[in-house]
Amino acid sequence: MNTISIIGAGIGGFTLGNVLKQHQYDFTIYESAPEIKPVGAGIMMAVNAMQVFNHLGLKEKIENAGNKIHRIVIANESLQTISKTEILELEKQYNSCNVAIHRAELQKILAENLSSDCIKLNHSLQKIRKEENYILDFDNGSQIESTIVFGADGIKSPIRNQILKTGIIRNSGQKCWRGLVDYDLPEKYHQEAFEMWGKGKRFGFVKISDRKVYWYACINEKSFGRYWQIEDIFYDFDPLVLKIIEATRHENIICNPISDLAPIPQWYSENLCLIGDAAHATTPNMGQGACQAIEDAYIIGKLMEDHQDFNVIFKKFQNTRRKKVDYIVNTSRTIGKVSQWEKGNSIRNFLMGLLPESMNQKMAKKILKLEM
Repeated sequence: MNTISIIGAGIGGFTLGNVLKQHQYDFTIYESAPEIKPVGAGIMMAVNAMQVFNHLGLKEKIENAGNKIHRIVIANESLQTISKTEILELEKQYNSCNVAIHRAELQKILAENLSSDCIKLNHSLQKIRKEENYILDFDNGSQIESTIVFGADGIKSPIRNQILKTGIIRNSGQKCWRGLVDYDLPEKYHQEAFEMWGKGKRFGFVKISDRKVYWYACINEKSFGRYWQIEDIFYDFDPLVLKIIEATRHENIICNPISDLAPIPQWYSENLCLIGDAAHATTPNMGQGACQAIEDAYIIGKLMEDHQDFNVIFKKFQNTRRKKVDYIVNTSRTIGKVSQWEKGNSIRNFLMGLLPESMNQKMAKKILKLEM
């Protein structure tokens, strides 16, 4: 029998594993994939996530594997700046900076800091039920009994669906291509996360290592669903965009609809707790999905310093995290709509340009400050 089982070896599950290791708990992580492959695209680890990795002693490794980002720029289709948020002051305050990194590199660093014995691959959870403890049935035929269960199993969480019986996944009406490419970006973009807003579409790019660039292209499906090629959609953007897209091999591009999870009433049940996307999946417009899963793990760790009863921890965890997470889910959803307006864009851009830098800093601080 396991004392603690974590379902899902994503960034949230691995970070929680590292937190439990730091607190000297025994645990097992179950992952449906047969191997941890170097798949996926880039990801931004914002200052809040990097503070957590600092506590775990992993900050330097992650910084060395990725690329430090000191500002966030929003521009129009012609690369003319609409707004700019400098992060340097916040970096000094929190002794951490934003790091753009390949998702697989980050997972590898988190996994390598754990014993391989505590990670069980090829374990896709089919069924979970509560008896005296939790009985977990996996599709490979194995059955595990566990006292404490953490659901780090994503937006479609089987644990949430079967135990808490809640969760409405909301489609944003947008879809997003994500790509990785070897490309020499002009030097002025090396320390920037850059996003361009057009009519019903946007394009972003960021350098994630010496040669690698991560990019994404989001569209309103109802307006661009008839197009088969990304190049045809972004023909009116600065030529740099088409150059980046055309330099990318087809197998290095993935495409997904953008969704989030309508807020659910409770993230926990007796001896069971959801974290990350399973509890509060957000759209990617603030770059905070994985960062919030990382914060979840950190807060659970902080609560372990004062409490041994996991049910007390779970209740306090939700009370501590709820307000910030709801703010991010709601704000991210709004940004997704505003950034892909199809009318009145020049007015939107003009008004955004009038917002003082102090307002952008205030919003950034609200997101980047850890709650405990």
